[in-house]
Amino acid sequence: MNAQVFQRLILEVFSKMNSRSTQPPPRPSPWKGEGEGGGVALIILLGVISGLFLGWATAATAAAPKPASAPAAAPVPAKEDFKTLDTRVQNLKQDVLDLNRDMFVLEEELLFPASTQLAVFLSVDVGSFFALDSVELRMDNEVLTHYLYTDRENAALQRGGVQRLYLGNLRTGKHELVAFFTGKGTHDRDYRLGTSLNFEKDTQPKYIELKIRDKEQKLQPEFEVKVWK
Repeated sequence: MNAQVFQRLILEVFSKMNSRSTQPPPRPSPWKGEGEGGGVALIILLGVISGLFLGWATAATAAAPKPASAPAAAPVPAKEDFKTLDTRVQNLKQDVLDLNRDMFVLEEELLFPASTQLAVFLSVDVGSFFALDSVELRMDNEVLTHYLYTDRENAALQRGGVQRLYLGNLRTGKHELVAFFTGKGTHDRDYRLGTSLNFEKDTQPKYIELKIRDKEQKLQPEFEVKVWK
């Protein structure tokens, strides 16, 4: 029963009560309070029913679930934003690499100035007759470095790689450089050979290369010292 039907029902009841009031008075009833009191009781009953109905309607309205609002859609970033961010990250990585390289060069210039700088490099030409195990480098009877080689490093040298064996400072004047090479030759023959170089250090940086090459006539390695100019 909705509110309109209930209102219509109340109006019909009141109209009937008004029509009864226009009719001639009924005969007195032997039961006391049946006529006028019955009308009052009916009005009270209708008031109670209307109060109950209004309370039920209010409770039903409050208990009715409210329609859930749709969640707001999260903004989807455009592909251009991702591309821009990736480009910025790549540029930042390149800037870091460039800065690291510049700092490395600056550090070498500060630690090893041109006036006292000495660098020794090592390379291998073919290397079929000799497998390098170690190199010992001496300057004026003082050991500068002693380096042990792995199979991977030997393979890199045979593929044309150049190793910076030593970088340091050396005063100007005459000096003697001696290098000892230890390794395996043909038929697993042990080799320990040396080579030397006498040179004069000036105010310019000095670069020296130790080269190992095969000597095919004797089927054995040959060691050469070269000064870069």
